[in-house]
Amino acid sequence: METDPLAPGPGRERAVRDMFDRIADRYDLVNRVLTFGLDGGWRRRAVASLGLPPGSLVLDVGCGTGGICRLLAHEGHRCVGIDPSEGMLRAAGPGVCLVLGDGLRLPVTDGAADGITCGFALRNVVDPAALFVEFGRALRPGGRLALLEVAEPRWRPARSLHHAYFHRVVPAVGGALSDRGAYRYLPESTSLLPAPERLHAMLRDAGFIGFRRRLLGLGAAQLVDATRLTV
Repeated sequence: METDPLAPGPGRERAVRDMFDRIADRYDLVNRVLTFGLDGGWRRRAVASLGLPPGSLVLDVGCGTGGICRLLAHEGHRCVGIDPSEGMLRAAGPGVCLVLGDGLRLPVTDGAADGITCGFALRNVVDPAALFVEFGRALRPGGRLALLEVAEPRWRPARSLHHAYFHRVVPAVGGALSDRGAYRYLPESTSLLPAPERLHAMLRDAGFIGFRRRLLGLGAAQLVDATRLTV
């Protein structure tokens, strides 16, 4: 019997990994369809928000099929993508440096990275606070962090439309193109995301300053960036 990827406990990490293995082959296609092609622009905004010079070492945690990695490489950065799903890494294809691994145990020495990106993966992590502590360990003082995630519009009419789309259309379209269970997980897993105030507190406690949160796509996504404390 399969473990519910939303269920807390030791089986959740494996259940989430198995789910992404199943949907890897059509992951990029479904993303483009469900976001009307906007997801590429959101990823470019995340890369730009780092504000790092070419040649910087950037870790993309939860890299999936390597979309952010390719954007980082295009900007001249040295990028290493890290993801626990073998299926997603296989679907990424050649041209990017990818490592099978866990964001809670990054395969780098203390302070080795200039930047870290994490795109639409935070809600899949069993312990976000511990993840941010690990990010702080891996980043040099003054290093940059960019988190891209789903969000909810502030304007009430837009929020109602977004809720209907996210909870009805997304599972139906995702199910038709890929795996209904996985795309039912997507909207349901947003309940696992820390609220903005809690997210800010977690980052602060992990040694980050300069917290900034921006809504994208009429509020359907959020971009959070912060800087590793220098002292």
